[in-house]
Amino acid sequence: MTHQPPIPTRLGLGAAALLLALAGPALPAAADSPADTGRGAAEPTVEEQRLDRAAPQEILRRSGFDALAPRFARALEEARTYAEAERAVSRHGSALWQRAVDRAQGRGPAGGDLSRGDDRPLYWARLALSRELRAWTPEFTLDDGRRRALRAALETSSRGQDDIRHPGGHRVKRVLVTGFDPFTLDRDTRIGNPSGASALALDGTLVRTAEGPARIETAVFPVRWTDFAEGTVERVLARHLPHLDLFTTVSQGRAGRFDVERTNGAWRGGFPDNENLSRTETVPVADPASQPQWTSTTLPYRQLTEADTGRFPVYDHTEVTEIPAGGTEPVVRPEGPTPGSTARAGGGGDYLSNEIAYRATLLRDRLGLPKLPGGHLHTPVLEFGAGNTDPATGAVTDPGFEKNRSDIVDQVRALVKTAVGTAR
Repeated sequence: MTHQPPIPTRLGLGAAALLLALAGPALPAAADSPADTGRGAAEPTVEEQRLDRAAPQEILRRSGFDALAPRFARALEEARTYAEAERAVSRHGSALWQRAVDRAQGRGPAGGDLSRGDDRPLYWARLALSRELRAWTPEFTLDDGRRRALRAALETSSRGQDDIRHPGGHRVKRVLVTGFDPFTLDRDTRIGNPSGASALALDGTLVRTAEGPARIETAVFPVRWTDFAEGTVERVLARHLPHLDLFTTVSQGRAGRFDVERTNGAWRGGFPDNENLSRTETVPVADPASQPQWTSTTLPYRQLTEADTGRFPVYDHTEVTEIPAGGTEPVVRPEGPTPGSTARAGGGGDYLSNEIAYRATLLRDRLGLPKLPGGHLHTPVLEFGAGNTDPATGAVTDPGFEKNRSDIVDQVRALVKTAVGTAR
């Protein structure tokens, strides 16, 4: 398993303890669950079941990522101990992430005729590996806790979450950008997510600004309510935020525009996730007694809206939905929340886009980093080209789709460069 760096000592013992508390529950230990015989492999998840549809199979085949799950299955079959299985999972998960990054950045063979900037091979290949792991029956005893730990290791390693490494010192600014998996896949399994594509294109890259060079590291998060409730965002971000010069979470938003979300709300609105689960509740976080209804961006939204960063307009989006103090019904507030109100939607809505922004900025505030620039950026919707809009008969890619993705990714890069160029 990849070694996790220690909590930064420069925070001090009190802050380090707080960081650990806010990072959410630890991954399940082997002793937390009763032992089984290792022969109780689980059924595929809702996400994994979509793998057998035509579009995912074509995406995997046309990128060369269809070869990865069989290799992973062979590695699992060769594992004779839990330690060997751990190493196999970590190695193949990390290799999947690196292969997706290399492909997006033009390194190594393309593996097929699917455009290099495509984020979808990573998503579907991860699910293919996950399904193999779920179905695997080892020769040794594997209790439920250890099986869950292996699945968690596959998730973190194949999402770049174990691979965030910034340079030391102060000569190079440190930036962290996060993206998301595709979603609404029952509507159209061909869908990609430009935030995930941006993460692949930007990971490990250097941008030069008037304030000096900046190194961008990235990671991708799942579109699953349960993972967020279990603290995946805080576990990944907590050890990095104290050392950053800027961070931004990124997701897909509205058609034809970028939005810098000014305010994030503590509310889940119930839209089904990629497992078709729905949650309507206050965002569950550690120490809910001190939980605010709203958090705010510290990104330089004025500079981002004024700069010429690309094809799409960029908006400072201030609108929220709240229940006013003393009220009972939701009210839309174009200029942001009023004092004492209860959140019903942040600028980024009430889905996981809003939630990752809320969690990341709340963590920033709880760690005592009020001057750290950070917040959420919504990209335009990634649309297919004209004449390719029918999910049942449409092609998995087309020139318009590829240009739209490339333009969005290029503008994300320009926006990040603009933002970090204002950081002092």
